[in-house]
This record gives sequence, structure tokens and C-alpha cells, in this order.
Amino acid sequence: MINMYEVSETNEMIEHENLDVRTITLGISLLDCIDSDLDELNRKIYEKITNTAKDLVAVGSDIEKEFGIPIVNKRISITPIALVGAAACRTPEDFVEIAKTLDRAAQTVGVNFIGGYSALVSKGMTQSDENLIRSIPQALAVTERICSSVNVGSTKTGINMDAVRLCGEIVKAAAEATKERDSLGCAKLVVFCNAPDDNPFMAGAFLGVTEADAVINVGVSGPGVVKKALEKVRGKGFEELCETIKKTAFKVTRVGQLVAGEASKRLGVPFGIVDLSLAPTPAVGDSVAEILEEIGLERVGAPGTTAALALLNDQVKKGGVMASSYVGGLSGAFIPVSEDQGMIDAVHAGSLTLEKLEAMTCVCSVGLDMIAIPGRTSASTIAGIIADEMAIGMVNQKTTAVRLIPVIGKDVGDMAEFGGLLGYAPIMPVNEFGCDTFVSRKGRIPAPIHSFKN
Repeated sequence: MINMYEVSETNEMIEHENLDVRTITLGISLLDCIDSDLDELNRKIYEKITNTAKDLVAVGSDIEKEFGIPIVNKRISITPIALVGAAACRTPEDFVEIAKTLDRAAQTVGVNFIGGYSALVSKGMTQSDENLIRSIPQALAVTERICSSVNVGSTKTGINMDAVRLCGEIVKAAAEATKERDSLGCAKLVVFCNAPDDNPFMAGAFLGVTEADAVINVGVSGPGVVKKALEKVRGKGFEELCETIKKTAFKVTRVGQLVAGEASKRLGVPFGIVDLSLAPTPAVGDSVAEILEEIGLERVGAPGTTAALALLNDQVKKGGVMASSYVGGLSGAFIPVSEDQGMIDAVHAGSLTLEKLEAMTCVCSVGLDMIAIPGRTSASTIAGIIADEMAIGMVNQKTTAVRLIPVIGKDVGDMAEFGGLLGYAPIMPVNEFGCDTFVSRKGRIPAPIHSFKN
């Protein structure tokens, strides 16, 4: 039973501590749309999405009003388009036509993003995979709602360095294609190792091929709630600190479970998972960096930051898994720079560097996220940074990702403006020593020895 104290407590979290359901993401399989005729494929895709998702936004709004829980975004994830378009698309330009169809369908049903303009190439690339990857810069430039991802590595297969090298070039090309908007296209492109099939958060969401025809995945978020809870245990020991985070994560996840169940019932779509990630926004008081500072750091990036983040991430997971039978996605703490005011302040203060962020990604839920770098950064350097992050994910059997934004025409000391939830970011310096010879080697880095578990 839920008592009146818990109702009051949840209301307080919503009204004063930025508790929200960050997204209801409707996963839609497009495997039954596959056709060798491009026009027919586009027609099927548009009809499948608009029919399946026609009530998504209205149902989300109804739940929001009825329960008083803010639901910030309603989104769609789809089967990776490199698979769906393989029979019909002969060129990168053919894939761009699908991107336009997806964008039109997303606009029709009223969602803000649609994820799954993706390719899964951790071991090798088909011609379809390569064509899709090469189409990404143009696709992101001519659409508003498309999000793209490429999975280039896994613990089981190793790292596809041919794909890593190509992705370095694609990130640079996407920056050039959207340079009038501070290279915004790169903010909608993620390169993954060990990408999950059920992630509801953009820009990395797609619907894995093992999923049902349609599924509801929900992402909750409550950095402000955790920060407020920790203010009450200042000076206490680690046991009480950890217990507080666990209990708070449990309460936050229960809100997501409630919304997921209601959305599933009203849409007639199976419930998939709750992703209990702490996802910050540029809003004051909605910062993961501020949680870490509340734990005891003068600034994020100070010695002890990685340990504090490891503690936070683990306790969030432990509390969340008790609140839902189906926890999935990424589930933990995000550390995007542009979307977290505390991270931005730490960069300005000089405490947070790209190298320290990389160390932090060993224990967080994602990776190098929403980091603006000088526009002159070479494609090979970007590929080298991607390779480093993929290695962390591969060896540690965890999801890691890179969302770098080389902002064309800007350098260290400048600011990039992305708007909305994407926020703004200071341009961070990048190590300028080259890695061209390394990333130009062909083939893949083998899987680590502990991947052999059969």
C-alpha cells in the first residue's frame, strides 16, 4: 500500500526537486516493412510508424495530467535502418530518403526524436551498413528529429577499427554539414560499444532485432531528488550515504514503473524496461555534477571524482532493481557536459578535462557525452578518442559511447549553443599529438580473453 506520506514525498520531488519521467519511448519493429522497392519501403515505414504511434503523445499527456508526473519527452525507437533498408538502398542517398520519411512520420505523430537510424558493425560491415554510415551527415543535416547511432565494438567481438576510422570521418562530415548551427548534427550521433537493444534515451535508442513488434520503454531521471536527499546526510559515513542513494533511486524508479505500466495498458503495447538513469538537464538543480560535489568534492574533476561516481552509479542500480522487475537500457549516471550546468562550471573552473572525463567513463553508464571540441580537430584524432572509449567498454564488459561535437569555426575558449535539453558547452582542448598510423591499420582489435565464457 502507498501511504499519504509517500504521496506527499513524491509531490515534493516533482514540485521542488526536478523529478520527471524523461521519456516514454515506443519501440517499433520495421522488419515487416522490408521491400526491395524504395518507394514501397518508404510507404510501409511511414504507415507502420504513424499507425502504431498515433496515440503515443496523447496517452503520455493524459498520464501526465492524471498523475501529476511530468513526462518530458515522447519518442520512438525503430529497428536499425541499415537492416531495414538493405534490400532497397543501393547508395547513401537512398538511405537519406528513408531518413526524410522517418522525420515526416515523427512530425506527424508529434514526437521530438526518433532513434534507430543506425548500423550494428561490431565485427564487420555489409555494403548496406557502410552506405547508411556514409549517409549520416546528410541525413542529420536535412532532418530535425532523426537520431543516429553506430555500434562498432563489443566484448564478444572486439572493436571494428575500420568502422571506428570511418566514424571519425563521419563525425567530422556531420559537423561540417551543420556548421551554421554550431555543428548540431553531431549532437544526434552516438558511437557505441556494447549498445543495448532496449535503451529509451536519445541519441542512442534503437529497437533490437530480438524485441517484440512494439514495446514501451521508459526512462526516469531525478538528479535533483538525489542531491536533496544527500543534503540531509552531510558529514555522515559511507553506509548512510549509500543507503540514502539506494532508497531515493527506489522511489524514483517506482514512479517510472507506474508510468510504464499505465502507458503499456492504454496503448495496448507490452511493457519492456525502465531505465533508471540519472540524466541531467541544463536546469538549475538538475545536475549529476552537483550530486558528486554534495558527496564531498570541491569540484567535479578533483581527486576522488571517479570513486564518487562509481559509488553513485552502483547505489542507483541497487536501489532501482528493487523497484522494477524489468530494469534495462543504460541505468546509472550520465555525465554529458553540455546538458549539466555543474559539468559546464567545472570545465570553466579548470577542474574537469577530457582525460578526467575518460577516466570517469570507466564507472558511469555511458561515456564521453555531449563534449564540444575544436572544429579543427582531425578525423583521425576523433577516431582515436572513439577507439579509447570503445576499449573501455570492451574490456570492462559495459556500454560505452562517444558523442563528440567538433564545432566548426570555434576553438578552446569559445561556447557552442545547441538549445533545449541539449544545452550549451565550452569548447574543450584535445590532445594534439597524432594517432594517424594507429587508426589507419585495417581490421579489428580482437575480443579480450575474458570474453570466452562458453
